[in-house]
Amino acid sequence: MKAKDFDKKFDRGKEDIVDELDLSTMRRPNQEQKRINVDFPSWVVDSLDREAARIGVTRQSIIKVWLVERLRSEAANKSG
Repeated sequence: MKAKDFDKKFDRGKEDIVDELDLSTMRRPNQEQKRINVDFPSWVVDSLDREAARIGVTRQSIIKVWLVERLRSEAANKSG
């Protein structure tokens, strides 16, 4: 499909364009994953596990959420 045909189909908004996309190459900016290793004292891991179990998520999930919350808070404090 040519770009102008795709644009027309998109602009009409009534047709599904997902089938025209190659989603296997799709990327979200700044969302690429990088693996890191962090060493914590065992009491920190135990505390993380208890809190993760309490709210029903994995240890990795709670670490990610808390880090993102803190980074956003720090960014807000610096800009405000």
